Amino acid sequence: MHRAIAKIEAAAGQAQPAGVVVGNGVREGEKTARTRETVRGALQARRAVRMRYYTASKDQITERTVDPMRLLIVQAVGYLEAWCRRAEGVRLFRLDRIEELEVLDEPAVPPAHATPTDLTDGVFSVRPGQPEAVLVLAPDARWVAEYYPCEELDELDGGRLRVRMRYGDESWMVRLMLSLGGDVEVEQPAELGKAVRNRAADALARARHLPVTWGQ
Repeated sequence: MHRAIAKIEAAAGQAQPAGVVVGNGVREGEKTARTRETVRGALQARRAVRMRYYTASKDQITERTVDPMRLLIVQAVGYLEAWCRRAEGVRLFRLDRIEELEVLDEPAVPPAHATPTDLTDGVFSVRPGQPEAVLVLAPDARWVAEYYPCEELDELDGGRLRVRMRYGDESWMVRLMLSLGGDVEVEQPAELGKAVRNRAADALARARHLPVTWGQ
């Protein structure tokens, strides 16, 4: 097994004059590339930005105003590191999860105590007491390991992948498992597997009582 969240690929913590840490092999779509260029411009102009951001672990979109600090590429994924005024702390924002982005006229002024994130052990830090799941993903569900933070990967036969994934909200995790259908198997914890089975059974029971309508 090896860590899915690798160490930063180039010059960890050593920002360039434009606030950019450069990495190799970045893979991004056209929209994400435009977002990256907008972020780069905001860094160079030292401007604050307003954004709509999707937080995958909570399955919600929030609006935030942030003071950009640097642009990072970690494991071929782009991140904006910024002082988040909403959270009152330094946060990392995946560029491909920024829904909307607006560069403001006001200057970006992170507080003096805002320090760069220590990426020695990867992007995601573990919170005490945070539950973790061990999942086996079918080939069609391997995208989960790229989109969500997974700490370990283990290649299995038939193109399957075993991952260790931390999560903060069980109800969100259950919805994710149900959305994957038969393409995921919950090995641990037993409580999560039971919750998924119960939710699926409830959904089937409700479906049986729905009236059947026939198309014209």
